[in-house]
Amino acid sequence: MDNTLARLPSLDLLRGFVAVARRGSVTLAAADLFLTQSAVSRQIRGLEEHLGLPLFHRRHRAIELTPEGERLFRLADAWFTQLHEHLESLRQRGAEAPVTLTSTIGAVSLWLLPRLGDFQAAHPSVDVRVSAGNRAVDLEREGVDLALRYGPAERAPAGAVRCFDEQIVAVASPSLGLDPILENNDLGTLTLLEYDELARPWLRWADWIRPLGLGPLKPRARMGFNQYDQVIFAALAGHGVALGRSPLVAQLIADGRLVALRPRGTPLHADFSYWLIERRGADSASRRRFVDWLLAEAAHTRALMAAQMTS
Repeated sequence: MDNTLARLPSLDLLRGFVAVARRGSVTLAAADLFLTQSAVSRQIRGLEEHLGLPLFHRRHRAIELTPEGERLFRLADAWFTQLHEHLESLRQRGAEAPVTLTSTIGAVSLWLLPRLGDFQAAHPSVDVRVSAGNRAVDLEREGVDLALRYGPAERAPAGAVRCFDEQIVAVASPSLGLDPILENNDLGTLTLLEYDELARPWLRWADWIRPLGLGPLKPRARMGFNQYDQVIFAALAGHGVALGRSPLVAQLIADGRLVALRPRGTPLHADFSYWLIERRGADSASRRRFVDWLLAEAAHTRALMAAQMTS
């Protein structure tokens, strides 16, 4: 039986030798290895005793490789470099791929990001990548794991999970001191924050207020935005009254950062919902943990919405 491994010096002795030879200094090598200078010096002496010959010339405040040390360094340095590269490739191959999710800018900014820190604290090993945009991403073609998508039930793909429905409620900062019954406020003194999106008429003030029978809307002023999260950030800053999408503002209302201004009539209920869609295949433990967390957060949001609609 080949017993050459038993006759080789330990890896620690060779590693200490290579570190000193690379740096030309025991002090710097010790810092690289997170060891004391005396520990590294012992490693060098141990390797020299094992070989029965010196590897360094000790000079005043300097050390130099002997010819034998130079030959050993060229061989050992190349071997350590190759070993490191190979082990790193094995480590990366064993690591799970990041979990990727795409959603609208509003849903990412107002719903996902405020919660994502809790998931990362509970699962620090899971690498989550989020892409925010209002373009519907093809999960299969672009290799994205998950989508939190906004749309009607008839457009939801097979296997999509309904996270929450949407009801539209007027919201404002409590700093404005408005009456919680919307029509008790003088609408002519309000600044209305508008989302400039013709494809979503239920998010425009004129379409939302018409079924309530409050007559022509003549606010003091209007402010328009081309992204929905900007509308809510403006409301949080006290710039006016916004139409809140209930899943995206429920936590802000629960935290007291926004107040709901309720009409006496029935508020508009959008026919759109938020759906969690998964790309087929390439499943992983990380993805399952993230999906389970998303669905639990969606259930919490539904409970908040239900409590606020009945309060």
